[in-house]
Amino acid sequence: MEKAGSGAGAGVDDAHAWNARLGWAYGLIADDPADRAAALVRLADAQRSVNQALGRFNELWRAMVPLGRQAYQDPAFLRAHEEYIAAGRYVLPNALWNRPPGDIRVWPGLPYALLFLEWEARYPRDWTLHAKKWGTKQLLIRNVAVAGHDDPVRTKLTDLVEIAVQRPYRCKDREYVRIARAVDSQDLRGRLSTAAQTDNPWARRQAGYVLWLLDHPELPNTLHVWRTWTTRHPDGSPDRPRWDIAV
Repeated sequence: MEKAGSGAGAGVDDAHAWNARLGWAYGLIADDPADRAAALVRLADAQRSVNQALGRFNELWRAMVPLGRQAYQDPAFLRAHEEYIAAGRYVLPNALWNRPPGDIRVWPGLPYALLFLEWEARYPRDWTLHAKKWGTKQLLIRNVAVAGHDDPVRTKLTDLVEIAVQRPYRCKDREYVRIARAVDSQDLRGRLSTAAQTDNPWARRQAGYVLWLLDHPELPNTLHVWRTWTTRHPDGSPDRPRWDIAV
């Protein structure tokens, strides 16, 4: 996924190891403001460790540039690189980068990928101030947008789509159409239909658009299609006749 410096590994640890390192991060989405504040302090400490490790790595890298390819075999250089990777495993979003290949549905890091997306969805200001990585958000949405998740994950993904359509558009929110298509259900359509009939203009327009694309799987979710739909539905009307759109 998104990289910083030499990258931080997502690793192949089991769920127990992930929870031991990052269980505190659930405080970032807690209802209690005190719990969220405590989690943000923990996050800042972890980020400080990552930045210090990255600084040491970069210092060695700059010192060894004259050595060319030989620098990559230097024990101190390799150790600094390993320390940076290790520090990143204790912080979001670094721990989610460079996911090993395989089925994301059985990846032990999946709960923390969903946590990161939920944090951005529910507390966008905190997320923007402390962990803004639009590329990571985009890639996580694309990665989790697959069929066959178990019921708790499907419910969480459905929740995320509902949150996204009800708020003013944020960077990469259009990617949530991928998730909507992957977890399409009567429950999701019911939530979107409700949102499309509210007084919230963002919800009416965005929920109506997602419903329309669910009805038209042949259409790509492009900016051109979005603009065409909004032109024909300036008030976010839930009416969704079938149209031909040049794409």
